Amino acid sequence: MAENSLLSRLEGLDARFEEVSTLITDPAVLADQKRYVRLTKEYHDLKNIINTRNEYKSKLDLIAESKEVMAFEEDEEMKALAREEMDAAEEALPYLEEKIKLLLIPADPDDSKNAMVEIRGGTGGDEAALFAGDLFRMYQKYAESKGWQLAVSSVSEGAAGGFKEIIFNLSGNDVYGTMKYESGVHRVQRIPATETQGRVHTSAATVAVLPEAQEFEVEIHEGEIKWDTFRSGGAGGQNVNKVESGVRLRYNWKNPNTGKVEEILIECTETRDQPKNKERALSRLRTFIYDREHQKYLDDIASKRKTMVSTGDRSAKIRTYNYPQGRITDHRINYTIYNLPAFMDGDIQECIDSLIVAENAEKLKSAEL
Repeated sequence: MAENSLLSRLEGLDARFEEVSTLITDPAVLADQKRYVRLTKEYHDLKNIINTRNEYKSKLDLIAESKEVMAFEEDEEMKALAREEMDAAEEALPYLEEKIKLLLIPADPDDSKNAMVEIRGGTGGDEAALFAGDLFRMYQKYAESKGWQLAVSSVSEGAAGGFKEIIFNLSGNDVYGTMKYESGVHRVQRIPATETQGRVHTSAATVAVLPEAQEFEVEIHEGEIKWDTFRSGGAGGQNVNKVESGVRLRYNWKNPNTGKVEEILIECTETRDQPKNKERALSRLRTFIYDREHQKYLDDIASKRKTMVSTGDRSAKIRTYNYPQGRITDHRINYTIYNLPAFMDGDIQECIDSLIVAENAEKLKSAEL
């Protein structure tokens, strides 16, 4: 009677769906952006689970009808057709059951958001900066394959190439829910270009993936922001070093978790358009504050929301890229493959899918579904 137990968990969904459907058209709700966004998301989640439940129930009804036909129908062709339909329905049930169980687990509310990604060269000097550059190109290729938009907001180049630090935004469908698995320390083992003895060195780069904050999620007193402008450096046309398109903002923010006032400093030189740079600097400020303000919330629900696969711990070593052996190993799920060139060219979906499957298995186990 597992299916009855599963369906009993879904009782009352129709009434709530009708209630939410009415609420999202209420002018008072439309005027409250936080509530409207929360209810809209609930509406889509409920619609998804109700559609899946209805499909599941239709398969159960088809199986019952097919059994009745096979028991009382005398025509052999009708019996054979009924058996064929029953077999197909029974084959679909496990998939639908698993889908319903996963839908019953509360989703991370940040999963559907865009993301801000920070890559920093770690231990290893020039080689670490070069590896940070390789990781950026890997994510750039991956973003292209997903149809996401990538916009670089801050760059600090390495002396020998690559990046000491690069910060960029990714926008598209379910960006954070996909990219959050990349947060952590990425370790590379290879022979650096500067190595004369042919010895393999180990270097590292850190990746931090943050959900992009919406304007209404973070309260910023824009009148208290101190703005500076400066001339962008680096290669470029006649505009470089002649027009003050780079922007720098300073903002005093009171950390609600500590009660202390902290100065936030953000620079943006991405475009030659000063207003656009200001807009992107503000976006980074919102995301930074959102991340810090929600840290206590994330810590409080760590045992429920985070798993060994997606801990959010940016200091955890998550993956090793071994160039001599052409091997990539993800240490969280003991996942190893030997297609490093393709992986570094953005073919990382299989690894992310494996991480998602492992996390879902953990969630199902902890929810006892």
